Amino acid sequence: MLVTGAGGSIGSEICRQAMRFCPQKMLLVERCENALFEIDRELRETWIGAEIIPFLADVCEKSRIEQIFRDERPQVVFHCAAHKHVPMMEANPCEAIKNNVFGTKTVADAAGEFAAQSFVLVSTDKAVNPTSVMGATKRVAELYVQSKSRHEGTNRQEGTSRHEGARARRHEGESDDTASFVQSCLRGPLPSSPTRFAAVRFGNVLGSSGSVVPIFQRQIAAGGPVTVTHPEMQRFFMTIPEASQLVMQAGAIGKGGEVFVLEMGSQVKILDLARELIRRHGLEPDRDIQIRFSGIRPGEKLYEELARDDERTARTSHEKIRVWHLPPADPAEVERGLEVLAGSVDSPDKAVAALAACVPEYQPVGRTVSRPAAEQTPVLRLVASTNDANEQAAVEAA
Repeated sequence: MLVTGAGGSIGSEICRQAMRFCPQKMLLVERCENALFEIDRELRETWIGAEIIPFLADVCEKSRIEQIFRDERPQVVFHCAAHKHVPMMEANPCEAIKNNVFGTKTVADAAGEFAAQSFVLVSTDKAVNPTSVMGATKRVAELYVQSKSRHEGTNRQEGTSRHEGARARRHEGESDDTASFVQSCLRGPLPSSPTRFAAVRFGNVLGSSGSVVPIFQRQIAAGGPVTVTHPEMQRFFMTIPEASQLVMQAGAIGKGGEVFVLEMGSQVKILDLARELIRRHGLEPDRDIQIRFSGIRPGEKLYEELARDDERTARTSHEKIRVWHLPPADPAEVERGLEVLAGSVDSPDKAVAALAACVPEYQPVGRTVSRPAAEQTPVLRLVASTNDANEQAAVEAA
């Protein structure tokens, strides 16, 4: 089993829970040395004698990721690595595209090329009707992962010849090191395995790195004030263990090409959460600890969505996991979108414009972008058209 972002909040919890099933090997992929050290040490102390292998690696380093997959041949892959902080990615859109889109592509392609049984992308509710760079990049990542299942299936018969051709070119001296990371990604996968690809979408997790709870706790300990962006700001919340467990269960029930949505209950007002945390410290809001409103940050929404109104979800065997009932993304259109994004990673303005071109429902907040003509725009969607819906209804009726 391999987990990217293994030192993060969700990645580390997936590692902890997975160890209870005694995997033959646990492969930890993480680019932050301290985070990797901590989860590696923790797992070794808890599971004495288990084969745990830490890999200090960046998912944006294609040759390094391919080396890990080539040497270790993981059967199950959970891709948790991502740039996830919304305001930070608004200021760094090029890095968001490199990591969230092309980093996902690199790991997913390696999973397919080296015959992993399943690949699960950890996604976010911010990918629905995105207003942020982070949400839009995760939307594209979902599209790519979903299209992989269809792409792998339709090309499996020709995979062997393509794979041998690629080997021959490498023997002739072609080196990925001479090309940029993004351009090397566009050389495309070598689809030759029946890997099951899926994505799992959910909202915020309580206590995760950068979440509001530890921030509020530090502010309360300092005597305040507690800062809330807007009095009407709302978010879905789930605990880290529950979210991680559901991600693993969704990966287990996936047959390939699904985008799963976790049931997260009702949204919680951030203001109510702040007041409750203050009271749990034995203090009174607005008397002992002041609450101040700092204003909505770049890319943020007042509330989040787990699915669009026109996205139909169906039940699964698990009461808290639903799945989209939609046709898969077109691999050719996704490839067009990747080419558009690849040409944008040298300029923040170009990066945002490229995301707006590739994700029609992306509405950048506080930015003005010009969109290309419809015929020049890749049709990147996970939303069924009227015809798609009618066809699907006919299938269901049959």
